[in-house]
Amino acid sequence: MTSNGRRWGALAALTLAVTLLAVDGTVLALAVPALTADLAPTSNQLLWIGDVYSFALAGLLISMGTLADRIGRKRLLLLGVTGFGAASLLAAFAPTAGWLIAARALLGVAGATLMPSTLSLVRNIFPEPRLRTRAIAIWSAGASGGAALGPLVGGLLLEHFWWGSVFVINVPIMLLVLAAVFVLVPESRDPAPGRFDPLSALLSVAAIVPLVWAVKEAAHSGVNASSLAAALIGLAAGTWFVRRQRRLTSPLVDVTLFARPAFSGTVAASVIAIFAFSGLLFFFSQYLQLVRGYSPLQAGLRELPLTLASIAVVVIAVRVMNRLGVGRSLGLSLLVTAAGFAVLTVGEGAPGFGVLAVGLVIVGLGVGIAFTASTDAILASVPPQRAGSASAVSEMAYELGVATGIALLGTLHTVLYRASLPDLSALPGTARTAVEESLASATQALSGNALLDAARDAFSHAMQATSIVAAVLLLVAGALAWKLVPSGPAPTGELADEPGARETASARPH
Repeated sequence: MTSNGRRWGALAALTLAVTLLAVDGTVLALAVPALTADLAPTSNQLLWIGDVYSFALAGLLISMGTLADRIGRKRLLLLGVTGFGAASLLAAFAPTAGWLIAARALLGVAGATLMPSTLSLVRNIFPEPRLRTRAIAIWSAGASGGAALGPLVGGLLLEHFWWGSVFVINVPIMLLVLAAVFVLVPESRDPAPGRFDPLSALLSVAAIVPLVWAVKEAAHSGVNASSLAAALIGLAAGTWFVRRQRRLTSPLVDVTLFARPAFSGTVAASVIAIFAFSGLLFFFSQYLQLVRGYSPLQAGLRELPLTLASIAVVVIAVRVMNRLGVGRSLGLSLLVTAAGFAVLTVGEGAPGFGVLAVGLVIVGLGVGIAFTASTDAILASVPPQRAGSASAVSEMAYELGVATGIALLGTLHTVLYRASLPDLSALPGTARTAVEESLASATQALSGNALLDAARDAFSHAMQATSIVAAVLLLVAGALAWKLVPSGPAPTGELADEPGARETASARPH
């Protein structure tokens, strides 16, 4: 094992990589108005720009996590970093909305090689349970803090440059990550990985992508033949995938883990938490600009309380988990996040920014602890040599939460926004269509028109209703985690009362 200083230096490099990935997942939120003015995307294209990154990433995570166990996590990470930088340049100079959607998909493919590699390397660099929990808290702060930092980074760039700058910034940072990982991070892999099964890899993609697409399509256009067909394809592929994993001696995913209420409850709670968090971030930045009238930089600065709270979790997450255990920590953190959403619901209709700032701090603290607790619980359920596949499950939960949060909460918000609009019959056809598409396009079409204030009110009312729905979901997830995920007496973050936990705790990398 490397020296202690080098281990923490390696953690810093891995955390920087995941922070950049998380920033990239939310940095576009502030660029939506500029994107709309430049590329003129439809509302459907706008949603695809926001979530195709997560769809592509989620679809490939299982395959890439297992591949990392086999060919080496550091090697796959270096390949992913290089690909991510190249795809960022393609996105930065996209001439059309379709081009940008394709570039974002490529970013998701590259991201799928990075996410499980970073987390599984953390698991192997820090085999000691106490140090692992602390390292995961730092890694999680990079992930959740990066997601919250995206709007601020976007604001700083958009204040001075065009919208493509939010992608160009990835390139120098990825070069730094590339150098740091090459020098500091030790290689690790499963010493006896077994045969890689290409059919299982294909089935994992065929299960996840159609299901997520079906949810998105049904949310946007209603249940139709396309969404039903995609759902059936995804369910059939998923069933085949699970049956195949049970028969293989070296499965891509140990599906028997999901038979444990602690494991499945943790994954479900994690999905719901990120679902609510990502949906909030995607529309809150637009709210600050289009309703409150802030510039991109001013909007980003006003989201700073969320960023700081997410990072501050490093200081308290381990103490909370030591005192309460994983299950109660996860449940309580989700309840705290729900309370933060309730505060935001009040703040969105209140003058000034004070109430909103308090709500953002509460949400940041709650999500940060929830992400740390769920990630530690999932990684503690497997020995270090299978860290890649376990990391893929953790990251898949995160990315599915992001993708479905933007798709479902975004669609709900759009439906409520349109329902709250006043009578638009006096407007010309093109202007009426623009107003119904989104508030961003309405701002372009109604410049100087009194109806613009009514459109802003409709957007605010839709935000409040969407926040309430997210808060209710978080309450359900909190109760689920409190009931299903064991807390146990262990201050180490292990699932101490689960079968096999002691063997996992004593496992060490080869």
